[in-house]
Amino acid sequence: MGKGFRGTVKDFPDFDANSDAEALYNAMKGFGSDKEAILDLVTSRSNAQRQDICSAYKTLYGKDLIEDLKYELTGKFERLIVSLMRPPAYHDAKEIKDAIKGAGTNERCLIELLASRTNEQIHSMVAAYKDAYGRDMEEDIIEDTSGHFKKMLVALLQGGRDEDGVVYEDLVEEDAQHLYAAGEEKWGTDEAIFIMLLGNRSATHLQLVFDKYLELTERSIEDSIKSELSGDFERLMLSVVECVRSRPMFFAKRLYKSMKGLGTDDNTLIRIMISRSEIDMLDIRECFRLRYEKSLYNMIQDDTSGEYKRTLLKLCGGDDDVAGEFFPEAAQIAYKMWEVSSMTKVQLRGTVQPYSDFDPGSDAQDLRKAMKGFGTDEDTIIDIVTKRSNAQRQEIRQVFKSLLGRDLMADLKSELSKNLCRLIMGLMMTPAEFDAKMMKKAMEGAGTDEHALIEILVTRSNEEIKAMCAAYKKAFKKSLEDAIHSDTSGHFCRILVSLAQGAREEGPADMGRVLEDSQALADACNANSDEMIDKFMSILCTRSFPHLRKVFQEFVKCSNKDIEQIIKKEMSGDVKNVMCAIVQSVKNQQSYIADRLYRAMKGLGTDDRALIRIMVSRSEIDLFNIRKEFKDTHDASLHEFIQVETMVGDTSGDYRKTLLILCGGED
Repeated sequence: MGKGFRGTVKDFPDFDANSDAEALYNAMKGFGSDKEAILDLVTSRSNAQRQDICSAYKTLYGKDLIEDLKYELTGKFERLIVSLMRPPAYHDAKEIKDAIKGAGTNERCLIELLASRTNEQIHSMVAAYKDAYGRDMEEDIIEDTSGHFKKMLVALLQGGRDEDGVVYEDLVEEDAQHLYAAGEEKWGTDEAIFIMLLGNRSATHLQLVFDKYLELTERSIEDSIKSELSGDFERLMLSVVECVRSRPMFFAKRLYKSMKGLGTDDNTLIRIMISRSEIDMLDIRECFRLRYEKSLYNMIQDDTSGEYKRTLLKLCGGDDDVAGEFFPEAAQIAYKMWEVSSMTKVQLRGTVQPYSDFDPGSDAQDLRKAMKGFGTDEDTIIDIVTKRSNAQRQEIRQVFKSLLGRDLMADLKSELSKNLCRLIMGLMMTPAEFDAKMMKKAMEGAGTDEHALIEILVTRSNEEIKAMCAAYKKAFKKSLEDAIHSDTSGHFCRILVSLAQGAREEGPADMGRVLEDSQALADACNANSDEMIDKFMSILCTRSFPHLRKVFQEFVKCSNKDIEQIIKKEMSGDVKNVMCAIVQSVKNQQSYIADRLYRAMKGLGTDDRALIRIMVSRSEIDLFNIRKEFKDTHDASLHEFIQVETMVGDTSGDYRKTLLILCGGED
C-alpha cells in the first residue's frame, strides 16, 4: 500500500467553523440557493470539520444545517451533500437502515458495508445505529435475512476479525486444508468452516492462506467459492475475499458496476465516493485505471451531470493519465493478478455433451420427416441438433446421405431462414469448416470485421488453426494466409499472418527465458513505434500462454507498468486491439470471450454473427466457464442477456430458443 495519506479530501488549512457556517447560511438565504458555493465549501472540508460547521451553524442561527440543506437542495445533489455532512458511522448506519427497511432487502448494500469495514468502523456503525434508531442492528439484520448469508453477516457484525498483521504461521497450511476439506473435497459444503475462517482471521493471514490454497489445489479460492456456494452467501464470501486481497480494487469494481450500462446506481456511487474520500480514493483511482479502459474521473464525467457531477469529481480529486507508472498498491495487484493467473488450473466445461442413446439412423429419419411436406417442424430440428455433440452431428450428415441419398446441409438451408438457419448450419459444420466460414465472412464484402479475425486467431489452439487453414483452402480454393494478405495491411496483417501459422510454442513457462523476454518487452517500450511492435509481436505471437503469464508478471517488476496499459497507451487501432486480445486471452480466455459476447449484445442492435460464432464454437469447450465469467463481470446472466437482446426480429422465437439451449441454463 502506498505510504501516507491516500484520500482526496483532507482538513482545510485555514479552517474557521463560524465563517463557514455563515457562508452556507448566506448561500441558502433568499430566493434560490448558491449551489456552487455549497458544493465548493462542503467538498473542501474534512468530515470532522463539517461536524464543527454543523455545531457552529446551530449556535449562530439556532437551526439544523442538515435540515436546511434538505429543504434548499433537491434530488441526487441533495442526497450527496446531506450524506457528506453526516459522521461516517451515522452515514453507514443510515445505509444499513435503508437497505433493510420496506418490502425488499438491498443485499448488495449489506454485503458491501459489512465485507469492507474495519473492526473499529463496524463497532462505531453499530453504536450509531442504536443511537439514531433506538434499535439493535444485529437483531434487525437477523430478522431481515436468512440461512448461511445471515450467519456470515452476524459474524462480520461482531467486528472481531484479527487485526492486520496478525498471522498464525503454524495455521496457514492447516486453514487452507480445512477450506479444501470443507468444500472441494467433500459431497456438500461445510459452510461453518468458511464462515469461521473468512469471518475472523486477519487479512494478512488470509492472503497467505489463499496463496497456500492455490498451491495445494491449483484453483483460486474464488473459483472454489463459486462452485461450492450460491446466491447472496456466495456473493458475500467473494466480497470478503476481494476485500482481503485489495479493498481499493473491490471498490473500483463496485464503482464501475454502478455506472456501466443503462442507468446509474446512484446510491452505490454516492456511498462509495463519500465513504472512501478520506481513506483510499487515490488507490481506488489507480485500481480503476488498472482494470478498466478509462479513469474513474472520466467515467463519472460521462455518466453524471450538473452540480451532482461537479461534487463527485471534487471527491474523486483529479483525473489520471490512462497509462503511467503505478502507485505501489496497483503494481502489487497487477503482479498478484498475473501470479494467480499463472498458477490457476481451470477445468473447462462445455454445455453440449454427446447424447447417450445416440442413433444416427433414427435422427436422420426424424430430421427428414421434420422437413418433408408442407411447413417445417423447427422444434424437432432444434431438439436433435442442439442435443448431439459435433462428432455425432457429422455421423448424422453421413447417414442422411447414405440412407436417403440427400444432402442434409442443403435441405436445412432450404427449410430454415435468417438467424436460425445460420445458427443450425453452424452447428452442423465441423469446427474447422465453421471457423473457415467465419474467417471468410469476416473478410468478404466492403468492410472487414477485424474483431472477428482477432477473436478467432487469438483463441484457437495450433491444432484448431491448422485444421481451419486446411478447411479454408478446401472450401474457397485459396490459402487463408493469402486472403489475410489481400484484406489487411501493415503491422496488423503481419500479426494475423503470424497467428495463422498455428506455430505458437506449447508447454510450460521456460523460466530461463521469462526474465529475458520481460526485460526485452520493457526495453521495447522506450524504442520507436515500429521497433516496439516488432518486439511485442515476436514474443506475444510465438510464446506459449503459460510462458506469457510469467513474462507479464515479471514485466510489472521490470517496468512498474501493466502490459495491457502500455499497449493501450503506445499502440492504436487494430494493432492495439489484437495485442490487447492476446493479453486478455492469456490472462483469462473465458473472461475475454465473455466480454466479446457482452459487446455483441449490448447497446443498440445485436451483432448476431458474433453471437452465433461464439455460442457455436465454444458450446463443447468452455461455454459453462464463459457463463460464469459473464455473470461475475456483468451482474446479469448470459441466459438473461440472450433472452432480452435477441427478441427483436426473432418473430417465432426459435433462434432465441436454440441459443438458450446452447447456453445450457440460468446462473
